[in-house]
Amino acid sequence: MDTNCTTVTLLYPDAQELAGINRVIEAAIMTWDLPDRVKRLALPSYRYSDIDRRILGFLVARNPRSRIVGLASWEPLEEKDSPHGQTALLLHGLYVDPALHRQGIGRALIDALLAQMAVAGRDGLLVKAQRDAVAFFSACGFLPLPVHDESRQYTHRLWKPVR
Repeated sequence: MDTNCTTVTLLYPDAQELAGINRVIEAAIMTWDLPDRVKRLALPSYRYSDIDRRILGFLVARNPRSRIVGLASWEPLEEKDSPHGQTALLLHGLYVDPALHRQGIGRALIDALLAQMAVAGRDGLLVKAQRDAVAFFSACGFLPLPVHDESRQYTHRLWKPVR
């Protein structure tokens, strides 16, 4: 990957690494196109906790000094929520340090996750994207899914088949 980030690795985070992960999340959220008050109120629900680290999978991107500069987290997706009942993962979060946006880190994290999914025999990856992230996921080959039940389905759902 041609960026300041030299490694993307699977991580089983400890408390210290969770602090680095949450630092990236906080910086990323503060760039979202939302009022500052809304960002401050929403931020605690986006931070990962000790419970999350036991449930979710994590890939992290590190710079040459081993500092976490990006991350992807996911969880298994129930078949009833997957297109056509396929085996899938739900991309829980994708965050990159805002100072390093547009350097390929987000795409590298997605590519690494898709490669792991292919080996595991998963069919695809579902993301419930923020409105301003839809263009990024579309550029990565994700396809929009129709909303059949507005009371149950997120508006910006996108699907990326693994194979």
